[in-house]
Amino acid sequence: MSDSYFEARERELLGEQYQKMYASAQHVYRAVTVNLLRTDAQTFARSADFLEGPAPFCPESFYLKENTRPGRHPYHHAGVYYVQEASAAAPAALLNVQPGDRVLDLCAAPGGKSSQLGARLQGKGLLVSNEYVAARAQILKNNLERMGIFNAWVLNEDASHVADAFPEFFDKVLVDAPCSGEGMFRKEEEALRQHSQALVRQCSEMGAEILGHAARCLAPGGLLCYSTCTFAPEEDEGQIGRFLSRHPEFSLLPVRLAAGSPGEEARRCGWDFDASLCWRIYPCHGGEGHFMALLQKAGTPQPGRSVSHKAKPAKECGQFLDEMFGQLPGIPVQNGDRWYLVPELASPAGRLRTVRCGVELGSVVKGRFVPAHGLAMAFGGLCRNTEQLTLADPRTAAWLRGEEIAAKTAGNGWTAVLVDGFPLGWGKCSAGRVKNHYPKGLRNLG
Repeated sequence: MSDSYFEARERELLGEQYQKMYASAQHVYRAVTVNLLRTDAQTFARSADFLEGPAPFCPESFYLKENTRPGRHPYHHAGVYYVQEASAAAPAALLNVQPGDRVLDLCAAPGGKSSQLGARLQGKGLLVSNEYVAARAQILKNNLERMGIFNAWVLNEDASHVADAFPEFFDKVLVDAPCSGEGMFRKEEEALRQHSQALVRQCSEMGAEILGHAARCLAPGGLLCYSTCTFAPEEDEGQIGRFLSRHPEFSLLPVRLAAGSPGEEARRCGWDFDASLCWRIYPCHGGEGHFMALLQKAGTPQPGRSVSHKAKPAKECGQFLDEMFGQLPGIPVQNGDRWYLVPELASPAGRLRTVRCGVELGSVVKGRFVPAHGLAMAFGGLCRNTEQLTLADPRTAAWLRGEEIAAKTAGNGWTAVLVDGFPLGWGKCSAGRVKNHYPKGLRNLG
């Protein structure tokens, strides 16, 4: 970890503590975060043999053993966990999201923090996950689909447009701001090559603008978590100081984790506030670089707003859902030839660039309903016709390679394929065989 500007600045700020704080700079900590929609952390820890032990930044986060390939494990395909650096799991947990909350992740891609927020909602309330870059918004959508977050509205918008559409709407807002990435130096060589003092200044200005829009979105009494994966004062403590000076309606709440250290007075960039209420994570703490601050907006929380939009699904769609699931949460909405199950708090208005709102149910093709992969990932565990697999069953690996498998528990017709009760997608059963409908781009090939 070496950059002349970065090292000189950090040595000046930390003094004798510099070597200690960056002592583990050559070791990259790999971790996963458990999806609480699928299972709880304790059960997962007992069933996953590739874990080194719990990480200290979030109850759902676990370090990985060396030389594991978590992205190819059946539980990864089933959305049981998200591969995410350990300290990156901390900011979403700080918001203490509860079922029924209205939650905004304003800079959401690739989706690790959004999936945490959505899982804590337990299917109740609304998660709006926004990403400005279109390609990254698609990655965000795919990850939330894999994790089974069925009450998420994925946007590809400028933060200002989100604030215009949702004034004082959300109970909880996360701003994991685009930053200079100093905490990623040892993990991503490109972050080190691109780093400069000019980049720090640019990211600081961008973060300040996004924070301002986030403040407009937050309802009275709501919580706002700001985080970065950088050590730069202008993007961290200095950013919070500037925000508080512009928004006197906000107060800073204390952040304390099992590992890390308080924010530093020397990094306030001249602003007068208690920086020790913030929190920092250095390499010596067992994670990548992270900064976080928790703020509360003055006022009394107001009841959530809902929409009255209702729709009746196509006959074929309705029959399929009734036969396979019964009642599912949400409002059926048609978009072209496809049907979606939209969260009740969301309004699929055309004024915002929507990547996905709710769950794609499927489409009617030649008078027959063809279910979408997202429907299986969201509700496969509730399906009335299932093919039950286990980790030890050789059919599981065959299924993830895209192969047809023998049917042992499924009846004829569409069936949700499950591993240890967790969804892997759709198959179609006939004559004792399950034809594979797992999307080709997701398969374990090679």
